[in-house]
Amino acid sequence: MTALSMAVRRRTVDAAGVRRARFWVYGLLIAFLLGSIFPFYWSFLVASRDSSMLTEQLPPLLPGGNFISNVGRVFDSVPFWRALGNSVVVSGTVTFTTVLFSTLAGFAFAKLRFRGRNTLFLIVVATLAVPTQLGIIPLYMAMAEFGWAGELQAVIVPHLVTAIGVFWMRQYTMQVVPYELIEAARVDGCSMIRVYWHVCLPAVRPAAAFLGMFTFMTSWNDFLWPLVVLNAENPTVQLALERLQSGFYIDYSLVLAGTTLATIPILIVFIVLGRQIVAGIMQGAVKG
Repeated sequence: MTALSMAVRRRTVDAAGVRRARFWVYGLLIAFLLGSIFPFYWSFLVASRDSSMLTEQLPPLLPGGNFISNVGRVFDSVPFWRALGNSVVVSGTVTFTTVLFSTLAGFAFAKLRFRGRNTLFLIVVATLAVPTQLGIIPLYMAMAEFGWAGELQAVIVPHLVTAIGVFWMRQYTMQVVPYELIEAARVDGCSMIRVYWHVCLPAVRPAAAFLGMFTFMTSWNDFLWPLVVLNAENPTVQLALERLQSGFYIDYSLVLAGTTLATIPILIVFIVLGRQIVAGIMQGAVKG
């Protein structure tokens, strides 16, 4: 067997192996994709019909024609527009401030040298060990003292920045922003704010996008603290969904119609910030 034929055979075997690998990889990805989409599809399926389909022995697999009417009943049952607006304001504000303050604090803890830096960072990390439930009563007392009980400020202000966000951005900044780049920017006359804005922030964009997506989802799905501090006339989405199922009889078509509407903003944020994460990762791969 000549060297040429051996090379052709080896290339054919390698190509077949790549094809088999790609077949199994794509098969697994499709299976995971279908498994992830099915709960959303099932929610929409129930929301497009009436609750009687849940008692059928063989439930239908195609949507019905009652989705618009069920959505109308959602808005008639609870102040859902107000709840959506409140959740957008709360989640958007909390996400913006958390990403801003976390990247600033992460940059300071990772790259700036000042007295007590490590001690202060340990105090920030130590707060992660304190359960959130322990602070509900004193936090509510503070909000009532400020006159914010029942107002959106009471939901926004306590979550302007998180310890996990500071820790995440500090660890990421330490890895991707070298001291030499900061010193070069300082030699060129940049202030520390400009170094943060033009050097640090573009480098940590993937981590900031992930933190923003995680923070938005956490704030959007928060139920306990808004339940404590807000009232029925000024709810968030989760409180509105809870009111839809608070009766003696639970209309699952009504509840899942509201759930489907409440899922749409999360999907939009995931699509927008997910593209930023992938773009940042690919940019780093090309530079490497």
